[in-house]
Amino acid sequence: MSAVVAVFVVFALVTLWKGVVTVPQGMEYTIERFGKYRATFAPGLHWLIPYIDGVGHKLSLMEQVLDVPSQEVITKDNAMVGVDGVVFFQILDAPKAAYEVQNLELAIMQLTMTNLRTVMGSMDLDQLLSQRDHINAQLLTVVDDATTPWGVKVTRIEIKDIRPPTDLVNAMAQQMKAERLKRASILEAEGARQSAILKAEGERQAQILAAEAQKQEQILEAEGRKEAAYRDAEARERQAQAEAEATAMVSKAIEQGDIQAVNYFVATKYVEALARIATSPNEKLVLMPLEASSVIGAIGGIAELARKVGSDGAGGGART
Repeated sequence: MSAVVAVFVVFALVTLWKGVVTVPQGMEYTIERFGKYRATFAPGLHWLIPYIDGVGHKLSLMEQVLDVPSQEVITKDNAMVGVDGVVFFQILDAPKAAYEVQNLELAIMQLTMTNLRTVMGSMDLDQLLSQRDHINAQLLTVVDDATTPWGVKVTRIEIKDIRPPTDLVNAMAQQMKAERLKRASILEAEGARQSAILKAEGERQAQILAAEAQKQEQILEAEGRKEAAYRDAEARERQAQAEAEATAMVSKAIEQGDIQAVNYFVATKYVEALARIATSPNEKLVLMPLEASSVIGAIGGIAELARKVGSDGAGGGART
């Protein structure tokens, strides 16, 4: 009797354990009754009828990542490239994902690989290497539309790597090198041209400044000559005025009979004449056998003549 009770208790505990279902966060369970879909359990604690109901599929509602294996694709211009990628998808409807397609991940992978060959095969190699965003967007649109009946949302498709053939890579490297050399030559020529322009501009500016400086120097020199001529004329005018005054004074002295003034005037003129003869550039040697007594005698004769002229003038005035 006790054995029967023990068996009954164990059976009841097992039945109770099988009737309790705990669904973790981010998951959904499909419930089947005798193999037919009956309900979907959301995260939390649930009860089901043991031995009649059972868990059919356990599906994750979180975003999942699926690697697309590498494959060879022939482009529109007959270049064979290797390509691989990655797909991000999320289950939105658990019953459809469980019962509308068998092996959901394999189906998504095959669908992505097929459309990848289709999209990339319609493009040239240059477009393939430069328009990854366009390829990703086009693939996302096609694959997402195809997986909608499966209760799946494809959020992103990214091309990870595109591998052109080695000979094409070498050719592109040579083309890039030639293009860079071309740009370098153009920049060098442009730099030389700019340098020549700046040099010519600098020389032109230097010539302009030199001409302006020369012009200013000529103006200053002309002003200096003008000032010097003005001062020279003024000096000559003053000298002539002084000589006229001296002559007038001497004439007045002669009229008054002042012999010393006559002697001073004659001696001064005589010495100035000797100085001009001595400094003349046309004379290399001057021989003047003159003695001091002769000079004094000449001066005395002149003075006597002046005295006579003065007395004659006085007498004439008396006679008058």
